[in-house]
Amino acid sequence: MRKAIATVCLSGTLEDKLKAAAGAGFAGVEIFENDLIASPSAPEQIRARCADLGLSIDLYQPFRDFEAVGQETLRRNLRRAERKFELMRRLGADTVLVCSSVSPEAVDDDDLAAEQLHTLAELAAEHGIRVAYEALAWGRFVDTWQHSWEIVRRGDHPALGLCLDSFHVLSRSSDVSGLADVPGEKLFFLQLADAPRLNMDVLQWSRHHRLFPGQGSFDLAAFVGPILAAGYRGPLSLEVFNDVYRQSAPERAAVDAMRSLIALEEQLGNSSTAPGRERIEIPAAPELSGFAFAEIAVDDDSGPRVERALAAMGFAHLGQHRSKPVQLWQQGDARVLLNSGADGATAISALAVESADPPRSASRAEALLAPAIPRTRGPAEADLSAVAAPDGTSVFFCRTGADDTKSWLSDFILTGTEHRPATALTGIDHVALAQPFDHFDEAGLFYRAVLGLEPSGDSEFAAPFGLVRSRMVGDQDRRVRIALHGTLLRRGSWSPGVPNPQHIAFETEDVFACARAMRKRGAPLLTISDNYYDDLDARLALDPEVLAAMRECHVLYDRDETGEFFHFHTEVLGSRVFFEVVQRVGDYTGHGAINAPIRMAAHREARR
Repeated sequence: MRKAIATVCLSGTLEDKLKAAAGAGFAGVEIFENDLIASPSAPEQIRARCADLGLSIDLYQPFRDFEAVGQETLRRNLRRAERKFELMRRLGADTVLVCSSVSPEAVDDDDLAAEQLHTLAELAAEHGIRVAYEALAWGRFVDTWQHSWEIVRRGDHPALGLCLDSFHVLSRSSDVSGLADVPGEKLFFLQLADAPRLNMDVLQWSRHHRLFPGQGSFDLAAFVGPILAAGYRGPLSLEVFNDVYRQSAPERAAVDAMRSLIALEEQLGNSSTAPGRERIEIPAAPELSGFAFAEIAVDDDSGPRVERALAAMGFAHLGQHRSKPVQLWQQGDARVLLNSGADGATAISALAVESADPPRSASRAEALLAPAIPRTRGPAEADLSAVAAPDGTSVFFCRTGADDTKSWLSDFILTGTEHRPATALTGIDHVALAQPFDHFDEAGLFYRAVLGLEPSGDSEFAAPFGLVRSRMVGDQDRRVRIALHGTLLRRGSWSPGVPNPQHIAFETEDVFACARAMRKRGAPLLTISDNYYDDLDARLALDPEVLAAMRECHVLYDRDETGEFFHFHTEVLGSRVFFEVVQRVGDYTGHGAINAPIRMAAHREARR
């Protein structure tokens, strides 16, 4: 389907927004009235610029507070409409959005509203324009799509139809039954926005917290499917009011927006709610079976410290890359690469996921606009595909196996060190990546769309240095888990010198034996306050022997109705990276986010 975006979604001048929309591959735009008013370009110039960029102008919006008013106000409104229709002819737009009235002058009279909208449609038709009537979720009298459809039906004019906005519909109710019964020729325009479920005034919710599809809680496939089944043939168009997007680089936000529509269209093609829709030609996400490795960029100062920590945690230095300054450290199936050739501070620079079909994973990433990372490789080295996540982390697609001649492991010259699980670590449980506040939702969509991971465990918690937002994304079998977290601001010399902490969590089947072995080997493990264990005892009445072992080993604890979670941490190594060891009992799927403030305070004390 054609894809469009409202200029209100993006930052910058109208010219900036048009360029960004075209660059991201959009075919059309909705021009927001304020953007045109502020532009120094004449409507004819904007029309020509859109034509040069390959953009159609699909909607001009909004026209406010028109219907169900007295005769004198109606006269003024029709004069205003006449001027706007003349402007739209110069602009080359043929559909205008009319929002249900919030004016104190409006009256609760559906027949009067229908009559006046018929009059407006008659005037619009003389200019070759259609009127798309939309129920605002906070409209004074018309605030549901069913009510707006009843008024359009009574208005009975070929140039009068509906605009359906997913936010206005789904913020009121998740019941979309009846949408498929609206005649297709009366469905003039479709606007899409996702949003988190929030308990707040709907106008403020709409103005500040809309998201691109796939970034919130709305079931947009279930919303769009019946509309397509009814015969809607216009564009899938985004109308997203969001404080972050409207301050972000427009090119980046436009790509994020396009990715969201591609992913939604794929979902629609696979959905029973959209009968007759062809499957979109995007390679399906291959099955993932875990992490092949996690790579840490180190420098001359942090490199030796991280090496010592890995050795004390029971990892063995098994190999050196043939052509790059990269070491391979391993214990069990947990592999960590140390890259001393990367620029910048110590950080988790790359993740590699085990894909059943790496080329297909790479093709899917390309189709979903993930930027490919060019790589140089020596003779006979594995040809690995990698894309950049929104925070700059490289994501590789691998298939590790001793019988695979193309395995990335063949790129390493073995050191001859014996490989044995010295402290009973078995693999990588999850990787936690701090996200800039502005890119948190973009990152969630990236991992959801590109890797096929699903979000879970959204939470916010008050930490010593600010409110932290947290979200886990993972595959269905929970073999690839990525914890995303971020804060609004990290400023001031009073805060820790760890602005964006990251960590790799390793799994074990005996957290206490593991902690004792690591401490005996000299691992730099984090010390937890006795106050924490006193509180655990008061709240949960744990088995005294288990509580004593936790206190001895500085192990943190969480549980839910499905299972338990034990975990401990190292100190921060270098500028921002540390390690975690976890044991899951039962079907616990979280990552102990409730304990993050305790861990953060302990890290602060260790660094102080």
